[in-house]
Amino acid sequence: MSCMTVAKHRWAARAAATLGLLVTALALLLGAGVPASAHAVLASSSPIPDTVLASAPTEVVLTFTEPVRKVPGKIRVLGPDGNRVDRGEPTFNGAVVKIPVDPTGPRGTYLVSYRVISADSHPVAGGYTYSVGAPSTPPTAAGEGGDEVNRVVAVAVPVVKYLGYAGLVLLVGPVLVLSLLWPQRLSRRRPAQLAWTGVGLVAFATLAGLWLQVPYTTGGGLFSVGGTELGDVLGSTFGAAHLVRLGILVAAGIILRPLLTGPARRADGVLLAILGGAALLTWPIAGHPAASPVPAVSVVVDAVHLGGVALWLGGLTMLVAVLLRQADDRELEAILPVWSRWATAAVSALVLAGTVQALIEIGTPGALVSTRYGWLLLAKVGLFAVVIAVAAYARRMVQRRTAAEQPGRMRRAVWVELGIGAVIVAVAAVLVQTTPARTVDANAPGATAAFYATTLTSNIYTLELVVDPAARGNNTIHIDVFTPDRKPLPVVEWRATAALPAQGIEPIEIPLLPLTDNHATGEISLPAPGEWQMRFTIRTSDIDQATVTATVPVK
Repeated sequence: MSCMTVAKHRWAARAAATLGLLVTALALLLGAGVPASAHAVLASSSPIPDTVLASAPTEVVLTFTEPVRKVPGKIRVLGPDGNRVDRGEPTFNGAVVKIPVDPTGPRGTYLVSYRVISADSHPVAGGYTYSVGAPSTPPTAAGEGGDEVNRVVAVAVPVVKYLGYAGLVLLVGPVLVLSLLWPQRLSRRRPAQLAWTGVGLVAFATLAGLWLQVPYTTGGGLFSVGGTELGDVLGSTFGAAHLVRLGILVAAGIILRPLLTGPARRADGVLLAILGGAALLTWPIAGHPAASPVPAVSVVVDAVHLGGVALWLGGLTMLVAVLLRQADDRELEAILPVWSRWATAAVSALVLAGTVQALIEIGTPGALVSTRYGWLLLAKVGLFAVVIAVAAYARRMVQRRTAAEQPGRMRRAVWVELGIGAVIVAVAAVLVQTTPARTVDANAPGATAAFYATTLTSNIYTLELVVDPAARGNNTIHIDVFTPDRKPLPVVEWRATAALPAQGIEPIEIPLLPLTDNHATGEISLPAPGEWQMRFTIRTSDIDQATVTATVPVK
């Protein structure tokens, strides 16, 4: 067999492997093109779902597990006849949404439908019913408040995120290698092309992400983007992070031009490093980490994770695309050991940061095998284990000084490592669009059992109580106070205690924070399961005061 035939066969095998990896990545991205689940959870509501009230309320109050923002025209309350009974615009105060309603509506079942934007920029949609007087056939929302995301938009969002990650890899790799490892005799033309391609991909992905955020949150089509909705996105944390990224990209582009054509000045390198660190923070600020239980930690570790991936895959791209083809044996003997140390440091950083972030987002070990997020994370870990084995093989070649003598073997190992890395990035693009496992249980059907809710009455007020999650450990208390005819009743003083007499636990005071005149919240740690006795003393004037008691089953 001739050398030319062997070369053709090798090229065909390499092309087939590359095509297979790209198809795998594309399949992962298309598989993510399903309606996104809510990443915030409706913690409590007033009226309580499925309750039957003696008289109609004057407002509906929704309390979520994290702050939410408005999607114009997507919050409605429908009466038994299908007509809207909400009046005026709902008010948003952090995690609390108040919807004014007409209290003169007919008897029967009412439907509350909502669509809002959670703190991690994902849409939250749902609905529930309550009845006045007696239940009736529930009205239909005619598509309002549904959780559907346009199919094209649902596919485009993760694809655009993948392109942004790919652009970051193509930008970081050439910049680092040109700054610190580039042989003087070699032309900078090829690395410069890769870097400018990376700049273009990041810029395109950032602009496309801003555009897609409008139909993604409103449920519209790809071109259902108006000036008002786009302005709302630009004014959000998501929009601000993307605009900052664009500004950094412009500044970095100005500094990059001389670096890509000749040796970099030290000051330019330092400035690029600062800009790069700031740019990395814009990804987690616009996603899940910003809404995690410990946002400061999550944002930092996610930025470190992303930076480690960009350095690792970017360096591999430079090796396979340029250095292993153009550098001579002597140059490779000097470059490869340094790169090997870089790769080890980058991989170590991304493993450590990824582990911390996974522990935060998973919540419980069982969620690894019971949620889509957990399965994707396991797939990512499995792929990473394979790529680490390939990287270890390449590192041994470097340590034995055979890599420079056999660049073909080294190039094949790097191709495999880079190809699997591309699939890992695709999995990451899907992960950032998937509900974190820590909130899946709360979104699942029947999850309302995760908290306790009841209505207590006295001679001067009605009190609606929610204890979430009604389990041993930290619990959140929500209290709403109304007049007997269901109008919000301003409270002058709130007091609450919790006791477990069966185990000799004396009353523990519950610190309460009034969020509105008639709504308060508090946090308490319940040290043991059992039937907890909660007492609430509410004073509504200088002389009007009453105490009500609830027995709360705590698991």
